[in-house]
Amino acid sequence: MLRARSLLPLALGLAGMIGAAAPPVKVGATLPLTGSEARIGGFFKEGYELAFEEVNKAGGLQVGGQKMNVSLTLLDDTSTQATAVSLADRLVNADKVDFLLGTYSSHLIEAQSTVAEQYKVPYINGGGGATKIFKRGFKYIFGTISPVELLGTTLMTWIDGQQKAGKLPRPAKIALLWENTAHGKDFRKGVSDHVAQSKGAYTIAVDESFALDGKDFGALLGKVKAAKVDLFLADAHLPDYITMHRQYVAMGLCHKVVSYGARGSEKGAIEALGRENVNYVLSGVWWSAQLAAKPGPSRDFVNAFKARYGGREPEWFQALAYQSAKTLFTAIQQAGKVDREAVRQKLAAMKQGSLLPGGTLEFPAAFGQQAQNPFVLQQNLPDSGAPIIYPPDVATGTGVAPNPNCGK
Repeated sequence: MLRARSLLPLALGLAGMIGAAAPPVKVGATLPLTGSEARIGGFFKEGYELAFEEVNKAGGLQVGGQKMNVSLTLLDDTSTQATAVSLADRLVNADKVDFLLGTYSSHLIEAQSTVAEQYKVPYINGGGGATKIFKRGFKYIFGTISPVELLGTTLMTWIDGQQKAGKLPRPAKIALLWENTAHGKDFRKGVSDHVAQSKGAYTIAVDESFALDGKDFGALLGKVKAAKVDLFLADAHLPDYITMHRQYVAMGLCHKVVSYGARGSEKGAIEALGRENVNYVLSGVWWSAQLAAKPGPSRDFVNAFKARYGGREPEWFQALAYQSAKTLFTAIQQAGKVDREAVRQKLAAMKQGSLLPGGTLEFPAAFGQQAQNPFVLQQNLPDSGAPIIYPPDVATGTGVAPNPNCGK
């Protein structure tokens, strides 16, 4: 029998109005609090907890004319699919939760969401962007996280601009490396489709997959070195990014554009690799704290997060978790009752303001109820942090190409 390593029933916030008889709305979730994804699982936990604390401190949700607190039962899925599935089943059938929030990582969500679909429980996911998850015709999964395929397209759009400005060669040779998961295959498709439509502006000289949680990428990077490519575009989870880029630097590799997909600007990775080794790395993210430069939901979230977590600035992980929980709360209030089908219908029809790029959130049926918000691109720059360099309307800095380190 599987046993959760961490059981955290969170009766967060105020007890509610004295004499109120309404039980709390019960929400369940698992996260990888141990195992390979533990660091990011901890970030998602912070986003969830902040959202629950906020609503309870405000007196709870307004549901059908009464105030109702919300509680979160959070279990550790240990970064493994079987545990994520088993614990989701436990949350629904033993803990009797009303709704589910998603875990983190596409391969965990792909497996776990089958439980939500089986029992017809609305499942809000901010941590698994693979389109494969949303192409199964499921009615109860909703993704606040845009597809990784769109990340590949966004990266290539920025590269197009640099090429047209004469800063990158035409044609440019690409090394395309991708983790052998649905996440990686989506990234590959986004880049490859763009190349196919580029009328000869690019060629893919290296197109290779690699296993998740790799320890040695030497042979793969050797192929990249031998191919003499211009652009190095990889898709990797955080641990693999750190391992691969450490070996990339050790081998003396340097390319005109370097990207690891959504990885590159994380503070932990910069500390692990050294700032001098990650300068000019380009990353596409689902949200950035720099969006708080303008008044609105992002600024409100950043201020609340800093107040709750000792002045620390959030990353996209906490933001997507927070937005997922807030979206569920909105749907419950709109439904006016704690009813799974009524809440599912409100989610399916939802179009609301959000902290995500683009400013709104909806779940289009044509994309399997996965949000299609734009990505923001950041680039690690010396003495400038990692400013947003694209799209222009939210940019806080100017991107650099080609990589000046390659001329040294």
